Amino acid sequence: MIRKSPLDDPETAAHAWARYRRLMRFMMGLTLGVVIIALAIIYKQVEDVSPHVFIAAALGIGFSMLLMSALMGLVFLSNGTGHDESVDNSLDDLDPNNRR
Repeated sequence: MIRKSPLDDPETAAHAWARYRRLMRFMMGLTLGVVIIALAIIYKQVEDVSPHVFIAAALGIGFSMLLMSALMGLVFLSNGTGHDESVDNSLDDLDPNNRR
């Protein structure tokens, strides 16, 4: 029997997705701050650096942080709404040693 997910309720889903968007806005601001600090450190510490280093560092740090925060945000969304508990993950039917 498939259990109903709490995210099937429009009110719960709207609240969860609003929280996710709020988390992503916060992480975007934090990512921009970290990228600016990293670029400032590179500028102060390294002499005669190519502009390509700044571009690569900004894209690498920014993409990595935003991807990690998006994936962790989805984990928080799934767990916080109770969606994880609604998934039937029973592997007992596939076990050949299972004797009922």
